[in-house]
Amino acid sequence: MGPELDKRLHAYRDDLADESLRGKVEAGRFVEGVTRRVVPHFTDMLREPRDGAGLDTQVLHGHDVMVFDQADGWAWVQRLGDGYVGYVRAEHLGDADVTCTHMVSAQRTFLYPGPDLKFPRCGYRSMGSKLVVVDHAETRGTRYAILDTGEAIIDRHLIAIGDWRDDYVAVAEQFLQVPYLWGGDTGFGIDCSGLIFLSNMLCGKTVLRDSDMQSTSIGSVVETSDYQDLQRGDLIFWKGHSGIVIDHENLLHANGNTMDTTIEPIAEAVERIAYLYAMPTLARRP
Repeated sequence: MGPELDKRLHAYRDDLADESLRGKVEAGRFVEGVTRRVVPHFTDMLREPRDGAGLDTQVLHGHDVMVFDQADGWAWVQRLGDGYVGYVRAEHLGDADVTCTHMVSAQRTFLYPGPDLKFPRCGYRSMGSKLVVVDHAETRGTRYAILDTGEAIIDRHLIAIGDWRDDYVAVAEQFLQVPYLWGGDTGFGIDCSGLIFLSNMLCGKTVLRDSDMQSTSIGSVVETSDYQDLQRGDLIFWKGHSGIVIDHENLLHANGNTMDTTIEPIAEAVERIAYLYAMPTLARRP
């Protein structure tokens, strides 16, 4: 066997592992995964199959996972795309036999039982959620997308999959004042690396989920002495934290200090976080 693989990105346990890992890890048995799709507005991915276990990330509506095991109401899965592994509620998974056509581009939006904003809302969707649009309708000048479920959603809150945004920083700026949530990946709550993960998703780019993964995989290292020579879109990483440079002086980050997504002068953020933890470890340019 080779070096130990990161269990956050490779589906293996002592008793069970992904068939593709045969020969790379030791496990009691190996299985082929089954593709399933998240049905509610999102589902929490936990590190253990029990309520109250640590939240690692969230899987958005319409996104697919590979299911390797299911027991006691929990499914052990790997998210397609970035490959994150964890446990989700089995009841939150459904069929994945229809190709999604659109993605929510607004921070948050509502579902309606028909194409009229005066109808009572019947659901919610976060930015990044995938949907199947089958038709369009217009009521009093507002255009709606009609989903395969029969529900309606504001058309301007969607983009066609493939019609990606071209500035991930502008996407991230939409999350100003969204509450901080450890492991959060939605417009209802987000953390530092989730902000980078989700804003890149709207640009058609898949990046890894956690800040330590991002710090070794996104772009290239930028040599800097005082962080004032960085440019828009560069990333600053601390051990356990990350932020997005929006101009030569300011940083956008979801953080536990203000408990939301905020803009903070780079110099102040570096000084404050260094006082509590440590200096930044590096900067990277996507």
